[in-house]
Amino acid sequence: MASSAHPAARIAFQGEHGAFSEAAAIQLLGEGITTVPRATFDLAFRAIADGRADALLAPVENTLAGSVVRVYDLLLQSNLAIVAETILHVEHHLIGCPGATLDGLKSVASHPMALAQCESFFIAHPGLQRVPAEDTAGSVRDVLASGNKFAAGIAGRRAALRYGGVILSESIQDNAENFTRFVLLVPNARHSPGDFDSMKDALGAGSSLAGLLPRAAGDRKSFKMSIALRLAHQPGALLAALEPFSRHGINLQKIESRPIHGRPWEYQFFLDVQSDAPVKLEGALKELELATSFLRILGIYQPSSVVMP
Repeated sequence: MASSAHPAARIAFQGEHGAFSEAAAIQLLGEGITTVPRATFDLAFRAIADGRADALLAPVENTLAGSVVRVYDLLLQSNLAIVAETILHVEHHLIGCPGATLDGLKSVASHPMALAQCESFFIAHPGLQRVPAEDTAGSVRDVLASGNKFAAGIAGRRAALRYGGVILSESIQDNAENFTRFVLLVPNARHSPGDFDSMKDALGAGSSLAGLLPRAAGDRKSFKMSIALRLAHQPGALLAALEPFSRHGINLQKIESRPIHGRPWEYQFFLDVQSDAPVKLEGALKELELATSFLRILGIYQPSSVVMP
């Protein structure tokens, strides 16, 4: 619980109250935070600068749908840094008004991705009309607000609790191995490679948010680092950028390319790497700087483990 000296940390997220992003924020930081819903990712990324939030929780990848490319683009345009991550197990539930029944439904609304991830359910109920919506929790909110017992939404359990809905069918997703990785972002000055402790300092030593993320350097067993880089157009450029990680015994967990806006057919790369020793990361980064035309550390933080309900 936040003290009177430090009010509850305000965490922005894209979506409505009851969204999976809100559930992830609470999973990471606890029930004592104040969640700040924003309609779009662009608005969510502006929430801190607008004075509406202290931090932002954003999804970066899903095990079934892949990367959330808009978040990567906005992250690179911002002055925000990753200070933590959490992995949420995603379960889709069919939620309707009190008194509604599965057999009586005529339509089901949700985000297009959620609808697509419940294909087997719709095959088993061919009479149901699929209605695309802006987000999962918003679809449940709208159904409950309408009082229409012939309509339902697909969302997480938190949405049912938030809006007073009834779960008509649980866990209707096709694949139980459905997880989304979220990152916590805070304002951050540019950091030099290997400047690990300053990432937590970006939270502010006296802020309520800093207290929610104790990260004593002596307790760290491994470090995860997210990097953005650009390469020269020449043979072997990507190999030269990746070899330092191998030489220093660093695990390359993810690499992804994204177009550079305004420069057709040129790309930047996003990498996630993990190591058990800061000195290994520092050594690799010094070599990486020589092999890249642009290098930015997006965050250094502790890797998350999967949290099952």
